Amino acid sequence: MTSINDWRRLQSEIIEDFKFFKLRRDVSRHPTSGRDHRFFIFEFPDWVNIMPITPEREVVFVNQFRHGTRELTLEIPGGIVDPGETAKEAGLREMFEESGYYAPDAIELGWVHPNPALQENRCWSFLAQDVSRVVDDDHVVGTSSEAIEVTTVSLDEIPGLVNDRLITHALTIAAFDHYWRWTGEVGDHRRR
Repeated sequence: MTSINDWRRLQSEIIEDFKFFKLRRDVSRHPTSGRDHRFFIFEFPDWVNIMPITPEREVVFVNQFRHGTRELTLEIPGGIVDPGETAKEAGLREMFEESGYYAPDAIELGWVHPNPALQENRCWSFLAQDVSRVVDDDHVVGTSSEAIEVTTVSLDEIPGLVNDRLITHALTIAAFDHYWRWTGEVGDHRRR
């Protein structure tokens, strides 16, 4: 009996390289009909986000303009895992670059596939506890294409911000879900 995951890839080629990602075209054979279909895949490196929490139980957020939605988004620091870097190293680096906060270590909370229909990569989520601000400027720029405002929010306020759609970044919400599961607060955050 044929399984629905018995797709056979017949062709695969990179059709464009955009530096931060590549666009690939695959031709695969349907497992039950036998028809060939084209699929377009974005080849991204793994991504990472990190939840910095201060000793006062405040979460460090970055507020930045996102060109896809053309809106400001409130999100935790994150970015691309660079070649030769672990996801944890990338998370700690991104946290410092985007927020000016530092922690000597981070705890892995989990990972998700950002969009398995179009991408192969993972987004790793980390927790950095007892972070401290080591850069005084409230506007920290990670790269020349980022304009970031740093803010802190009480950890207890996060569920309300998600429920009120003031935090809409799916990967940030996934990181908080990982966090609530890690702390054993599964379900508790929905009642707040």
